[in-house]
Amino acid sequence: MTRGMISIDAERCKGCQLCSTVCPQQVIHMASDCLNAKGYHPAALIDPEQLCTGCAICAVICPDICITVYRETVPKQAHNGTQEAVR
Repeated sequence: MTRGMISIDAERCKGCQLCSTVCPQQVIHMASDCLNAKGYHPAALIDPEQLCTGCAICAVICPDICITVYRETVPKQAHNGTQEAVR
């Protein structure tokens, strides 16, 4: 299983909501409680259960290149309950 996290440059975000509509885990929401310097409600990652997989669909669709994706690959477990070596 892959875990991910995104970083959103809130000052560059124009609040177009494209990222929130394509997120398969539905963990990107528009920040309704704050505005950036341009007066937009920026996107924000709301992921308390760590559901983000780092799929990068949000980064690909973002027209202003505001999203950076970080991905961590968790090694699969072998059938006997031990972890396989990652090469």
